[in-house]
Amino acid sequence: MPTPAERYLKPEVIQTVSRLDLRARFIVEGFMAGLHASPFHGFSVEFSEHRRYAQGDDTKDIDWMAYAKTDRLYVKKYQAETNITGWLLMDLSESMGYTHSQKLTKLDYCICLAAAMGYLMVHQQDPVGLVTFGEELRASLPARSKRKQLGDMLGVLAAAKPSGGTDVGGALKKVSAMAKHRGLMMLFSDLLTDRDSTLEGLRRLRHAGHDVIVFHVLDAAEVEFPFSGTVDLTDPETGENLILDAAGMRSDYADAVREFREDLQTECRKMGADFVPLHTGLQFDRALLEYLSHREARF
Repeated sequence: MPTPAERYLKPEVIQTVSRLDLRARFIVEGFMAGLHASPFHGFSVEFSEHRRYAQGDDTKDIDWMAYAKTDRLYVKKYQAETNITGWLLMDLSESMGYTHSQKLTKLDYCICLAAAMGYLMVHQQDPVGLVTFGEELRASLPARSKRKQLGDMLGVLAAAKPSGGTDVGGALKKVSAMAKHRGLMMLFSDLLTDRDSTLEGLRRLRHAGHDVIVFHVLDAAEVEFPFSGTVDLTDPETGENLILDAAGMRSDYADAVREFREDLQTECRKMGADFVPLHTGLQFDRALLEYLSHREARF
């Protein structure tokens, strides 16, 4: 039985909240409520500034209060150890505005995720920056850890509208040139663009020493294909349309989507990037857990 806070991990609930700052807060609080209720490598809000004791650590740094609570040895991390610079990279192409029956479009869903991660990072005193893009970069906020940064980011995200095409690969190459320090690059996109260019952009980030998490967000209908009868599908970015028989296409379509994602996941794995497949019907906690897992693994 989910707690009242955990209810806000459900897209159908969060869409009833109009203000983006409240959406971010509720998602994070709901996530943390669930995190407290289940083991996550000993991680919780209380121990976000700790790491597991390793042979060779000074025993004077052991937190015995943490040991009393968890029966595990933790040492307090210094500020220099705990900071990770994050970048939220948001695709604003026209296709991101699609939804079939969900209340949240792909862009709405991604913005909620990005806002929650920004909220989490700022409250952990981690510098975080934001880049939005289509065929060109549209907005850019340098990475900062001040509380004002959250308001600035939420203002940009709240005003974001999907339009035009996208050049994910080109945007990633520009971000790689902009980022002065190594950090964690978090890409939010449906990746309905040139595959090879996108992968080359991701490789550029990895070559520059950045950690990368790709949040691949599709609409629930793009994954589950709930259509029946004759369907007229239109590409929102090119205007091209295709009329087909849903029943006759369902199996081939499911295979194509699976192969599309498996190919991207395989290529990301080869370059050492994380690939997280999501759709707009899923709770938000999976993406947040991926972020925290990645953050924890660095220390």
